[in-house]
Amino acid sequence: MRTIRVGNIKIGLGHPLVLIAGPCVIESERMSLEMASKIKDIARRLGIPFIFKSSFDKANRLSIDSYRGPGFKKGLEILQKVKDKVKVPILSDIHCQKEIKEAAEVLDIIQIPAFLCRQTDIVVAAAKTGKVVNIKKGQFLAPWDIMPIIRKSEESGNRKILVTERGASFGYNNLVSDLRALKIIRDYGYPVIYDATHSVQLPGGKGDCSSGQREFVGPLSRAAVAFGCDGLFLEVHPDPDNAPCDGANMIGLADLEKLLRQIKKIEGVL
Repeated sequence: MRTIRVGNIKIGLGHPLVLIAGPCVIESERMSLEMASKIKDIARRLGIPFIFKSSFDKANRLSIDSYRGPGFKKGLEILQKVKDKVKVPILSDIHCQKEIKEAAEVLDIIQIPAFLCRQTDIVVAAAKTGKVVNIKKGQFLAPWDIMPIIRKSEESGNRKILVTERGASFGYNNLVSDLRALKIIRDYGYPVIYDATHSVQLPGGKGDCSSGQREFVGPLSRAAVAFGCDGLFLEVHPDPDNAPCDGANMIGLADLEKLLRQIKKIEGVL
């Protein structure tokens, strides 16, 4: 398996489990800085490498009324401040080709959203920046369907690839995690991240927006680490019940350290 470097962080077999975490979407500069700092402190106490994640624009929303974030320009400005002040690597998702060049000047990892993972031009353009690319496997794909998408990046000259598993569609308004996917994808030679919060999402579960089952984030996180993955992706919020989007599947900041301590114990026996 390739080792993927993000600044001083090494991701892959033989390296510590990495944490990718932060609020679903940027709500304000102050909140972003506070959350990045608090999560960093927790991760540092536990010896867990940390990458901050938050979206500047949640473009893939069911309803036109859904909160999307501050937008591209303002969002990147906030992420740059988080990077400069908190001193952590930054991951965020892009949604069209025209965003990629400018986003690459700020982001350490460019994320391809699950709904866009088959969009060849977006994957190729992200790969050509030379940045680490995190491909979120679409919930509509089988695990082996990720290989042709990996090849799009490779053939564009970029082998700095992460793949994130976020569950699979299971009937209407439901996802299920088949942990076999972690090994299947990992065997293609790149680190695999398990997205424990989007895996408990119930797409369209509230009619005009998604719902979720936050109570399963912990058990699925523990199971994924025991099964074998190289990192956890967790959306974290100080008050998930009142978050403007994805609150039902985010975990509370107050619950993060307990979960990570459990994860470290599991990692320690593997």
